[in-house]
Amino acid sequence: MPRARSRYAPDRGLTGRMVTTMFLIGLLYVVFVGVLLAALRGSWPIILIITGGLFIAQFWFSDRIAAYGMGAREVTPEQAPELHGTIDRICALADMPKPKVAIAESDVPNAFATGRSEKTALVCATTGLLRRLEPEELEGVLAHEMSHVAHRDVAVMTIASFLGVLAGVITRIALWGGFARSRPGNDPAGILLLLIPVISAVVYAISFLLTRLLSRYRELSADRAAALLTGRPSALASALTKVSGQMARIPTEDLRKAEPYNAFYFMPAFSSKESLGRLFSSHPTLEQRLDQLSRISADLSR
Repeated sequence: MPRARSRYAPDRGLTGRMVTTMFLIGLLYVVFVGVLLAALRGSWPIILIITGGLFIAQFWFSDRIAAYGMGAREVTPEQAPELHGTIDRICALADMPKPKVAIAESDVPNAFATGRSEKTALVCATTGLLRRLEPEELEGVLAHEMSHVAHRDVAVMTIASFLGVLAGVITRIALWGGFARSRPGNDPAGILLLLIPVISAVVYAISFLLTRLLSRYRELSADRAAALLTGRPSALASALTKVSGQMARIPTEDLRKAEPYNAFYFMPAFSSKESLGRLFSSHPTLEQRLDQLSRISADLSR
């Protein structure tokens, strides 16, 4: 018998956005591969092998690669009793299986979740976060991360980001690989071949914008779900404020290392105020998140 859904508050808005994003990404993927097959008719087996291999790698291994890149080290209850105890309480509240628990040796105060499903999920906190937060604040942050697992938006973001990666790889192959053969100027296939870098850039831009729009909403959804589950939106708001304020004190080198993984993190890390990542952030602003939590707190008090 399948396990009942968790007690995290369902979010139809998030579900609708995930379905819409996946549909549009899938449509874009079909168009993109169709253009490649038309332009590179003699190389279709290579195209299918590359696209299929990258998709499998993206779906099955991207969460492990991301966790490894962020330095996640799985820990036992004996090694991190307080962290395990907090996650145990959240699992009991949410009625969901316990994920793998990890710690990342980093002074950047943050947390993240990865995994295709509840069975493969991993929740990680950095040493900087564990050192700075009070127990109720930490519970709010971890409840936020586990809501990503419960709502399965981690897996959707992983799949949705695949097309942008594929577009970049195919562009490199078209420009510098064996596909960049000269063709007669009046050959339609030759014209398509020349357009591949342009088409790839457009595909990448569209997929980037789609995943960013979904990502911002899913962070607000996770804040809302965590606040309702724990019943303490003020603790999560306190954690957000504290983590945001501490980011300014982190060395630039550490922030630069963390920046590529911002889509996974509880709070984005930016190495400078002028960073382009701020313009296309995967997260809503701190003000938006605090305003939502303030409204939830008022509703709960009534």
